Amino acid sequence: MLRFRKLFSIAPRNYNGRNLSNPKIPSNHPCQWTSTRFLDIYQMGNKQAIEKERARLKDEMSRGYFADMSEMKQHGGKIAVANKIIIPSMAAVKFPTIEVNNSDGTSLKLPVTSDAKDVDVTKSDIPKASLLCLSFRASSQHMVDSWSAPFLNTFGNSNDVQLYEVSFIDSWLLTRSPIKKLLLKIMRKPKPEGEQNVLQRRIVYSFGDHYYFRKELKILNLLTGYVFLLDNLGRIRWQGFGLATEDEIQSLLSCTSLLLDKK
Repeated sequence: MLRFRKLFSIAPRNYNGRNLSNPKIPSNHPCQWTSTRFLDIYQMGNKQAIEKERARLKDEMSRGYFADMSEMKQHGGKIAVANKIIIPSMAAVKFPTIEVNNSDGTSLKLPVTSDAKDVDVTKSDIPKASLLCLSFRASSQHMVDSWSAPFLNTFGNSNDVQLYEVSFIDSWLLTRSPIKKLLLKIMRKPKPEGEQNVLQRRIVYSFGDHYYFRKELKILNLLTGYVFLLDNLGRIRWQGFGLATEDEIQSLLSCTSLLLDKK
C-alpha cells in the first residue's frame, strides 16, 4: 500500500488527458504549424505524379508498333482527309511550343510567332504562314516530301513563308550528348550550289520524350506523317496526314495564299 502511494505521488498528474507536470505549450511559430501540411502536400504531389505516370503507361501499352502497323495496312497512313477549307481563326488552336535543333547544333523554338517572347526574333523573322511537317519514323519521310515539295515549288520566292521538317528522335541512346552531337554532325548537309529560292526547307530535329507533345496534337500513329499549316500567331489553320493527294495539295496551297493575302 505504501509503495502504491509513493508511486502515485511520483507519477505525473493528468487532468482531462493533459500532463500537468510537463504541459505542452502550443507553438506561436507558423513555420512549425506548416511542417506536417507541407509533407502532406508533397505526398499528394507524388501521388498525382504516380497516377499521371500510370495513366501514361496504360495509354502507351494500348498503342504500340503492331497497332500502328495494323492501321497502316488498313489506310496506308491516311488517318483522315485533309481540311478542304481554312480553319476559322476563332476555332483554331495553338500549336504546342517545341524546342528543336539544327544540324549545326544551334537550337530554336517552334513555331516562330508574333506573340513569342524571344528577344532574338525580329518582326521580319515572323512569317505570315508556316508549314510544319512532322516525322516520327524514317518510314514517313516520303509522306512528308509529298507535301513539302509542291509547297516549296509554289512559294519558293516568298519572304512571308517558312517550311520546317521536324524529325523526332526518342531513342535514349541517341539523346545522350556525345551521340547527339555526332548524329547532328552526320546529318549536316552541304549547301546546295547554284541559285537558291528565298524559301528554304529547314530540316530540324527534336530529341527526347515527346509523349505530351503528341497528346496535345492527338497524334497516335507514329508511322505516318503529319502536316500543319500555321498562321503568324502559331494557330493551326489547316492539317493533313499521310501521302498528299492532288486535291489536298490544292487545298493546302489555297489556304496558304489566304494567310499571305491577309493584312
